[in-house]
Amino acid sequence: MGSGRWSTDVYTAAANYRTANGASAFAYSDGGAKKAHPALDPNGVDRRESRDSEEHPFSTPIAVLFDVTGSMGSVPRVLQTKLPQLLGLLTRKGYATDPHIMFGAVGDATCDRVPLQVGQFESDNRMDDDLARIVLEGGGGGQKRESYELAMYFMARHTALDSLAKRGRRGYLFLIGDEMPYPQVKPAEVRRFIGAELGEPMSTEGIIAELRQSFDIYYIMPTAAGWGGDAEILTRWRALLGQNVLELDDLDAVCETIAVTVGLGEDTIDLGQGLADLVEVGSSAGDSVGKALAPLQRGPVVRSSLDVTDAPSGNVRL
Repeated sequence: MGSGRWSTDVYTAAANYRTANGASAFAYSDGGAKKAHPALDPNGVDRRESRDSEEHPFSTPIAVLFDVTGSMGSVPRVLQTKLPQLLGLLTRKGYATDPHIMFGAVGDATCDRVPLQVGQFESDNRMDDDLARIVLEGGGGGQKRESYELAMYFMARHTALDSLAKRGRRGYLFLIGDEMPYPQVKPAEVRRFIGAELGEPMSTEGIIAELRQSFDIYYIMPTAAGWGGDAEILTRWRALLGQNVLELDDLDAVCETIAVTVGLGEDTIDLGQGLADLVEVGSSAGDSVGKALAPLQRGPVVRSSLDVTDAPSGNVRL
């Protein structure tokens, strides 16, 4: 829901406790889990909500869904270690107002036990808890496709954003992977894994058009992943998302890439300022982030068709 505040001290204390006791940050998955954790199971979920509150009156929803099949299974482990850096850039550097972050995972609905996991939008250390509950199944079907279209269906039809309803401001959705979506959202998979009814198959292009009403969508492909740099996969995603397909040559730079992309979308920084901020916070990811985000500098970042003046600065936000 997005209440509470992030504490790096709490995060560090939990990490130190795990280290001292030989515990994994992903104990649920590493303990042999074979089904989605109840907190991340999308089946029967009406809405995942990003709501304004007295603490966070101008929420900015940011969803990060990553492929956990094959070589992509290390992505959540990288995200978990870099959460403080991500939150620091978004908040202390003022890239986004009142960020609410959701984590989730994508697999293959044709063959995986757990093809979709979706956490809640959080503003405090519960986002770390959601990461820890993700099942790193490591499956996939080996055919250059995973069920991204099913994840996008959930995000389009099973989320509620105060930023959109109150201020006409879309959220951000980052898909991190190295394969293509399937061509259609299938009613049987929606019924089985989300518990909803879809009358007939829906094209991936159709669900993306619907999803764009509430989220700006980015696809990040780590070039070192199993299908990294594959021309067929990149061509497909670019046909779907245009310049918002980002090739990242350093998987460890994923948090910095997300943060700077949000800053660009919010128009709180330009790319040069974002890269300078990375140097200031001691990150070595600047070169990778700069190359990944170069496509966003080739055209305007369009955020919304609505003009709204109730942001904290009083400025019109486009």
